[in-house]
Amino acid sequence: MVERMSNIDERTVEGFGEEWDRFDQTELPADEHEELFRAYFSIFPLEELRNATGFDLGCGSGRWAALLAPQVGRLHCIDPAEKALEVCRRRLSQFDNISLHLAGVDEIPLEDGSQDFGYSLGVLHHVPNTEAAVKSCVNKLKPGAPFLVYLYYNFDNRPAWFRVLWRLSDLGRTLISRFPFGAKRLACSAIAAGIYLPLARSASLLEKGGMSVAHFPLSAYRDKSFYTMRTDALDRFGTRLEQRFSKDAIEAMMRRSGLRDIRFSESVPFWVACGRKS
Repeated sequence: MVERMSNIDERTVEGFGEEWDRFDQTELPADEHEELFRAYFSIFPLEELRNATGFDLGCGSGRWAALLAPQVGRLHCIDPAEKALEVCRRRLSQFDNISLHLAGVDEIPLEDGSQDFGYSLGVLHHVPNTEAAVKSCVNKLKPGAPFLVYLYYNFDNRPAWFRVLWRLSDLGRTLISRFPFGAKRLACSAIAAGIYLPLARSASLLEKGGMSVAHFPLSAYRDKSFYTMRTDALDRFGTRLEQRFSKDAIEAMMRRSGLRDIRFSESVPFWVACGRKS
């Protein structure tokens, strides 16, 4: 009998459990939380979901579920990290339409073809086989149901020098992601303070001076809190497994997974895409 391989990297899962336990997002300013939610969900048909049942795959701290739960009938929050799910449980304790599941993407505890919607944001590029993970999610949807996904981009809409900077930074990720969590957190906090913050604030000043900052490094953080910078620095440099995709590759992968009517958000973060199950 051949043992089935799990589509999970255990050390990556453990790292995210530690991350959400430390940065549970309760200190995230409410207006910034809502702004981030709109950035991810702007192309998602929220108006269809009033009495719908769906899932949040890789729910983490529950930061997206906390804003979506009041708008839907039932939301299944799924995560393979016990620490993350405990944070999510505390965060969503006031809702009676939440179901929590300790599971990975290849063992989603929902019936195939049973869900009215689904989403997975910033998760599926951290598994060994991203396309298989997308297919696992799509399998749970009813025909016509929307699926929203955010996958790290490979800077396909950025100039060549930008991609070179990323490759240099990725060497740092390769090293830092192997630190014990305490050392990793300190290193990433230093990166947030020494790199994210000054570049983000410089982008803000340049923009106020009338300059375009579309390709300025870390300009997406120019109006974000330091709390978000610390969280994202840990997310970016503290994660052992990371994959990146072009817009075309994501669309092709979504189509092969059984999605149609695929749309992309044309603003940061890149790439957020939504499709419907065929």
